[in-house]
Order: sequence, then structure tokens, then C-alpha cells
Amino acid sequence: MSVELKKPTLKDYKGDQPTWCPGCGHFSVMAGLQRALVNLGLHPHEVIIVSGIGCSSKLPEYTRAYGFHTIHGRALPVAQGAKLAAPEMHVIVTGGDGDGYGIGAGHFVHAVRRNMDITYLVMDNSIYGLTKGQTSPTSPHNFVSKTTVKGNKEYPMDGLSIALANGATFVAQAFSGDVKRMTEIIEAAIKHKGFSLVNVLSPCVTYNKVNTYDFYREHLVDVPEPLPTREEAIRVVKEHGGHVHGILYVEKRPDFQTLLGIDWKMRDIAAGPMDEATIREIEAEFM
Repeated sequence: MSVELKKPTLKDYKGDQPTWCPGCGHFSVMAGLQRALVNLGLHPHEVIIVSGIGCSSKLPEYTRAYGFHTIHGRALPVAQGAKLAAPEMHVIVTGGDGDGYGIGAGHFVHAVRRNMDITYLVMDNSIYGLTKGQTSPTSPHNFVSKTTVKGNKEYPMDGLSIALANGATFVAQAFSGDVKRMTEIIEAAIKHKGFSLVNVLSPCVTYNKVNTYDFYREHLVDVPEPLPTREEAIRVVKEHGGHVHGILYVEKRPDFQTLLGIDWKMRDIAAGPMDEATIREIEAEFM
């Protein structure tokens, strides 16, 4: 006998009390994600949230769903394994610019090109906030911090263009100061069948006094609809110094696990002991 579940509510997703600094953009990102999940009619038991290390990576503790807090930069490999093992689940990765574009950059590129059906929310505050204010991979040129007291001599990593150049099928940038638009973008990303990147400009009010809410409100350029080609999307990102807001590019392409054709096998394996015939069938395919 099947039981009809009630429609999910925001209360269903409320987890532990957040410990982010007052005013941190991550509060809005969490609110946007939770609203998106409710709007899509998804229940907590249908969602897996995987994170790495950093302020942003605390999100699974604050949102009631299946959660996995991994090690620094390794959230994407774990998330891809979870999706293969449980293809019916909605897998969402939450992390920061340091976690995803620093130590996790190699995993990021390969997850993009693989087009696994997962959603990656990068909370980009251009600073290492958890470790008290060091320059990160997305900190601006000449940015002054504890590790670059004479100004950052490197140039920032452009995660949007990297994703576009390596074949991401959904690329967007949101701003935590606009929760309504951000929620809509996250909803679209979760609905997308394939790898979806949402880089969220999420100000750190404690350690980054440059990339503030007012800065983004002044500099962001709206992208009202997806651009027709990857090349055009990259051009727009570069033209505006990465200060764009909206869904930049969407492409329909079979996701990785569909191409592998192993969804049913993974379900059987995840469900527990299999009968002898099923085991022999799987063995035979790899002999």
C-alpha cells in the first residue's frame, strides 16, 4: 500500500542553527536552495547534499536531507559516486571558491566534461573565510589580504568560462542579494538533466570589504536569457569581467549515467543482496 506524502514545506528542510557571521551571503543561498526544493515538490528523503570544507560547506548541517560532509576539494567525486549508486536521488553539491576552484579544481573540470546529473552550487566570496581571510582563487588582482599584504599578484580564476570551455551543459551565475532570482536559477539547475553549475556571488561581510553587496548591485550585468553558443557566453563573461547575473548557457545532451546505461544495475546493487542470475548477468558483461 503506497502512502501519499504531503507537499514539502520549508519547515521540512530546517536543520541545525547556522553559525555563519550575521549578514553572510550563505544564509540567502541556503534559503534559495530550500525554497527551490520545496517549489519543485521534492522531499528531504529525495535529496542528497554533499559538501567539502569551508564556510559554505557547512550547509548540509543546516538543511535536513541526506548529507555528506567530505574533505577539502573532494565533494564532486563523492557526489558522482552517490548519483551512480542512487540515480533516482537529486544530488546537490555545495562548496566555496576555495574548495571548488582551488584544491578541487581538477575534480571540477572532469565532473564538468563528464556531465553527471548533479547540481553544483559554488558560493563564491573571493576569500578564504573559514580560515580567517586569505586570498582565494577568485580574489581580484591587487586584492589585499593576510596572505597578499602588498596586493594579489595573481589574476582570478574564471570558473564560468572554465565550465563553458569544458562542456558544461548548464552554466549560471546568481547573486545572494537577489533571493528571488537566485531561487529561480537554482530551480532550473536542479531540473536540468546533466551537470549544472551555479556560481553564486555570496559576499563575506567579515573578511572581504571589496566584493560587497553594494559592489555587486552596482556592477552586475543582467543576462535575461541563455546565450546561443558557448563562445558567446564566454565572450559576455569576459566582456563584463565576470560580473554577470543569470543563466548563461543551456544545452540538452545525454548525461553520463544515461550514456553508461547502468541505472538499473546501480539500483539493484544499492538495494542490497541480488539473486544469482542478476549477479551472473553483471559479471558476464565485464568478462
